[in-house]
Amino acid sequence: MQISEEITIKVSPKVAQAYQKATESEKQSLATLVSLFLGENVNEEVDFLGKLMDEISERAVSRGLTPEILEAILNEESP
Repeated sequence: MQISEEITIKVSPKVAQAYQKATESEKQSLATLVSLFLGENVNEEVDFLGKLMDEISERAVSRGLTPEILEAILNEESP
C-alpha cells in the first residue's frame, strides 16, 4: 500500500465546488493526474492518461464543444 500525504492548493471557487461534488473515483483520478504531472512514478494502469483524456473529451462534447469550436480556440492568438 502506498502512503499518501495531503496537500492544499488554491483554486477558484467554481473548481473547489466541482471537486467537492466529485465522486471518490473522480477525486482519485485527479490525485493520480497531479502525481503524473509533478513527475511521480505512479503504479497505475499504463493507459490511465488516455482514459482520463477520453473522459475529459466526452465531458467537453456533452457541454457543447464541437471540433470547429475547439479549432477556433486553438487558433486564437494570445494577447
